[in-house]
Amino acid sequence: MTVSYHKKTIADVPVDGRRVLVRVDFNVPMDPAGQITDDRRIRETLPTIRYLIDHGARVILVSHLGRPGGRPDPKYSLRPVAERLQQLLGQPVTFVPEAVGPVAEAAVQRLQPGEVALLENVRFYPGEEKNDTGFAEQLAKLAELYVDDAFGAAHRAHASTVGVARFLPAVSGFLMEKELRMLGDALEAPRRPLVAIIGGAKISTKIDVLKNLLPRVDALLVGGGMANTFLKAKGYEIGRSLVENDRLTEAHDIIAQAGSKLMLPIDVVVAAEPRSDALPVVVPVERVPPDEMILDIGPKTVDAFAQVISTAGTVIWNGPLGMAELPPFAEGTLGVARALAKSSATTIVGGGDLVGVLEQLGMADQMTHVSTGGGASLEFLEGKILPGVAALEDK
Repeated sequence: MTVSYHKKTIADVPVDGRRVLVRVDFNVPMDPAGQITDDRRIRETLPTIRYLIDHGARVILVSHLGRPGGRPDPKYSLRPVAERLQQLLGQPVTFVPEAVGPVAEAAVQRLQPGEVALLENVRFYPGEEKNDTGFAEQLAKLAELYVDDAFGAAHRAHASTVGVARFLPAVSGFLMEKELRMLGDALEAPRRPLVAIIGGAKISTKIDVLKNLLPRVDALLVGGGMANTFLKAKGYEIGRSLVENDRLTEAHDIIAQAGSKLMLPIDVVVAAEPRSDALPVVVPVERVPPDEMILDIGPKTVDAFAQVISTAGTVIWNGPLGMAELPPFAEGTLGVARALAKSSATTIVGGGDLVGVLEQLGMADQMTHVSTGGGASLEFLEGKILPGVAALEDK
């Protein structure tokens, strides 16, 4: 990696009495009534916020929520997040209805040491996603120190993730530090054997991950819709399953390079349609009926994967292993999650879909580390430089 992931943190710089602008990732799911349905991303930033409070900083939080398209939209207001954060912290959180300008500046000036304010959604401004210098400067004007604790947004070169760091000393928060350490060590200095489990629908979205991981891992276990493309490349009949015919050559190349490292499903769960009332049937991979779809890995595959996991030192898992959002096709993902929970390996799980499924199944807290970054953790595993990380000062 050409960019160090060993970054200065808030523990390396004086924060007492200073106005500290903290980029957090409060992009949390909400129901139509505006109630937060999963507050993990808020909870994960609490160590950073509490440290700053305890050390007398004046804490100014900035985040995005959803995709409002560069203009105010009440549906994407961070006000409900301020209320939830207030409950979690057990102290008042001032909600500021602007992110920059006189209203924001006045609110920040009123902050006393140990007090917290949350600015309105930074994506209400077109300058955010354009990484506009003027907008970044307006944000920077609010503070004396910039802290990035938003690993989930670190792959975006936006004003609040990269631009501000040009105007203020920039260090990482504790969540960012933990994400970089867990993922960085897994890639650069893992406890071996290193096992990667890659799922999800499409090989096209994971091809760079596979290529970056292949020389590093001791075993590569593939499931989910993307496994179908590999199975077809090996000459198996896959019926009406999702497949990327334009990626068969790449799948072929990976099979050849990987040799015995690569494990594909040996049995699969099929059905006529991906529906929650479908009747799933388990078949060996060589016997997929022509009018059925592969929608999960089968029990023999789960056992084979579990066997590999049981001897692992480190496991990186990205993407579900079937259509796990539908109960009949969640068994493969659940079975592998149980194997990870039982194992003594360092287990690192990422990818929004997978994390959501594990939360639903009640398994997320049994992993060593659940990454808060969907796209960011994927790009990190691809070996890409994350702009939000590159912008921070090295240790």
